[in-house]
Amino acid sequence: MALVTTKEMLLEAKKGHYGIGAFNVENLEFVMAVLAAAEQTGSPVIMQTTPGTVKYAGLDYFHALVKCAAERASVPVALHLDHGDGYDRCLQALHVGYTSVMIDGSHVPFEQNIEITAPVARAGRAIGVPVEAELGKVGGKEDDGPAVAGENPYTDPDEAVEFVERTGCTSLAIGVGTAHGVYHGTPHIQQDIVQAIAARLDIPLVLHGTSGVPDEQVAEAIKNGISKINYATELRQAYTRGFMGYMAENPGNFDPKKPAIQGMAEITKVVSEHMQNLGSAGRA
Repeated sequence: MALVTTKEMLLEAKKGHYGIGAFNVENLEFVMAVLAAAEQTGSPVIMQTTPGTVKYAGLDYFHALVKCAAERASVPVALHLDHGDGYDRCLQALHVGYTSVMIDGSHVPFEQNIEITAPVARAGRAIGVPVEAELGKVGGKEDDGPAVAGENPYTDPDEAVEFVERTGCTSLAIGVGTAHGVYHGTPHIQQDIVQAIAARLDIPLVLHGTSGVPDEQVAEAIKNGISKINYATELRQAYTRGFMGYMAENPGNFDPKKPAIQGMAEITKVVSEHMQNLGSAGRA
């Protein structure tokens, strides 16, 4: 089937109290492996790329890869720009054919975040493409950006209401204690914040920095109002584990497809497990 937007996916997930996995894809092998997991579990799926990944190959390359995957798929597939780093990047993604974009103004003060987010939301609305925004801080770092430190990372429910009203974003990533990258220690989601924001907003909520968060915490966050759940680091780790494991056992190999197959298998396993925990299995 053709690429779809995230609008119906997320609204159905919100209504049905399950989560949709959004998985960062780095190359052809990631796309194939994530699609295999979606097909195995019968899950709708969001594939997404960060600006760092886009700089590696280009929006058009990744759109072509995921478009091809969607056309071969029996499950709904959306293509999302994760952590869009400005109006121009988001508009480029929309022009190329991405079916969802995120504009990330979480690194600037509240009023400036609104100024950054609102024009992208208007552009998306004009062509029927959903726009995710972020309010509050997700720790760690995305791509090669600086770590966030020294300020309250949690999203204020009152500010969330005002932010959505003034920007027109269609989903909101919130700061609830998660972080990008590799955790040192066990992360903890502030479920009371999830509940408080979900009680006041009608749009789907998004959880970033989910790699390494215990499944039971993620499942509870979904019950409390999270609809979209992002995974990136775990997929990178899984692919590298499989690829390097094959090469360790076969040091004389020079065919990149052979270790890549093992890397893809590791990604498919991880993604399938997450889809089961999110409750999206069988929802396609």
